[in-house]
Amino acid sequence: MKKIISLFVLSILLTNGYAQEQQGNYKIRTAAFYNLENLFDTVNDTEKNDEASPIMEMEGDKEKVYWDKIEKLSSVISQIGKEKANTSPAILGVAEIENKKVLEDLATSENLKSKRYEIIHFDSPDKRGIDVALLYQPRYFKPIHFEAFNPNIYSQNRKVYTRDILLVSGYLDDELIHVIVNHWPSRRGGEAKSRPSREKAAYKVTQIIEKIKESDPNPKVLIMGDFNDDPNNSSFKTVLKTKAKKSDVEDGDIYNPYENMFRRGMNTLVYRDNINLFDQILITSPLLNKNKKEFSSYKMFKAMIFNKRFITQKKGRFKGYPFRSFSYGKYTGGYSDHYPVYTYLIKEK
Repeated sequence: MKKIISLFVLSILLTNGYAQEQQGNYKIRTAAFYNLENLFDTVNDTEKNDEASPIMEMEGDKEKVYWDKIEKLSSVISQIGKEKANTSPAILGVAEIENKKVLEDLATSENLKSKRYEIIHFDSPDKRGIDVALLYQPRYFKPIHFEAFNPNIYSQNRKVYTRDILLVSGYLDDELIHVIVNHWPSRRGGEAKSRPSREKAAYKVTQIIEKIKESDPNPKVLIMGDFNDDPNNSSFKTVLKTKAKKSDVEDGDIYNPYENMFRRGMNTLVYRDNINLFDQILITSPLLNKNKKEFSSYKMFKAMIFNKRFITQKKGRFKGYPFRSFSYGKYTGGYSDHYPVYTYLIKEK
């Protein structure tokens, strides 16, 4: 009865935004993912095709645009999860970044510098130099292992130079958590033609999870990213075998809370008036609170899309779309063409 009352109180606190990080009976941590839409610096890297990035192609004061984008992105990140956890994400996966330097500029910006974010990043073989990375607050998360995996995708006997998949294992407070950050191949050439590449990336994720199980047989894994696929596509349903209903999740399964959101018409981006939910956070079964109302260890309390009005286009042809940074070769003054996604992880103190 005490646990039922505590859970009821927690639900009220979360709903009304009064849950404080150091108050109440629960610890609340936020894990999030954000596609930063071509966060490139203004320096030409002769070893990459970074000239194809919007900021390098545009005319005008590139430095001013760069720092304005840094300020806007950091403002968004500073607010994700703050309403409930009283701070920005403890763990933040990012995509579409050029190098570690742009992440350092982001982490030391006025909006984020007090959080003292640290960075895990590898240069990937992507032709444009687009990478994934993980930022984390060291007071909450302490990495013990990180590794980059290339999906090793081939098309017509030629290697596809795409983003690595990043694995970071560490302790969220005192609990071992594994985070897999993804940015799967795009739909260039059409969804059907490009589908096998994303299925191969999904298969690599299954291999990474099996590798994790060699040392942690029942792992708590967060699988986050811009997957360039919706939750009902074959990469999820056939390869990862994701489940949309908690009641269907068995030991070893992967739960995708974003599948039901997609069915309800929710999205993280819009392309040519078609809505997509490419940005997602999936969890393995040990992170699922499956009707037990028991939070003695970290469990996912709720998964969400950060689709606040201020990062949504308010007028014009793209009204209702995420308020992007670049369009038709010009800087729009927006944030990103993707909404961030996030989840609350909670446990009893």
